[in-house]
Amino acid sequence: MRSAEEINFAMEAYADMVRRICFVHLKNRDDTEDVFQNVYMKYMLYEGSFESYEHEKAWFAKVTINACTDWLRYFSRRKWVPLEVISEEKEGIDDRSGEILEVVLQLPEKYRNVIYLHYYEGYSAVEIAGILGRKENTIYTWLARAKELLRERLGGEWV
Repeated sequence: MRSAEEINFAMEAYADMVRRICFVHLKNRDDTEDVFQNVYMKYMLYEGSFESYEHEKAWFAKVTINACTDWLRYFSRRKWVPLEVISEEKEGIDDRSGEILEVVLQLPEKYRNVIYLHYYEGYSAVEIAGILGRKENTIYTWLARAKELLRERLGGEWV
């Protein structure tokens, strides 16, 4: 079991990323908080070690994505959330960012994941391939397709 210092460090370092990944997948604050707690419970009980800060961050990203996927499978009755609910929960975001967020949330899960990890967390395609357990060229293809979908849906204004 991890020490209180390790858990506090992880909370300070990764809490925002974990919450954002959860929200992008679950589109609901309550579910986001539940999965957030599950991810940190897994971390607390994880007995392995990490090679570096980046390795630990990638572990959190992968575990969070997997936890969200499991949550959605378990609660399959909650597949669809009206965009009005998302709009209410994205208070404090400017209009343009809110529009982009809505379009990103409508993307298929595989595209949503790569867009989030690449643009919001700053991972390269090689790093994303490692996190998602996919081939590097698959990630490049998904990024290209996701960007094209975003261009179409946002009227060519997004690059």
